[in-house]
Amino acid sequence: MIVRILNDGQYRVDDEHAAHLNAIDERLGAAVDRGDHSAYHEDLARLVHLVRIHGTRLEPGELVGSDAVLPPPDASLDEVRALIGADGLVPGR
Repeated sequence: MIVRILNDGQYRVDDEHAAHLNAIDERLGAAVDRGDHSAYHEDLARLVHLVRIHGTRLEPGELVGSDAVLPPPDASLDEVRALIGADGLVPGR
């Protein structure tokens, strides 16, 4: 899976991490729905951190379509609300 973190770059993340990404994404979506800023920021930070530690960063010149697009960790709840689709931020939820 290719995950883009806005303002950071793209990462290749092995499918073995998809379930964990989806679990965090589900919690993040619920926090956004509730308007829970604290839980939202914690879950977004976890999601971005997981991609960064388990993913392999693609070279800047390597252009590959992204399977998921994550906002930067400092994005506001309203910015993320605008990005979340029916499947959340990470497909397969």
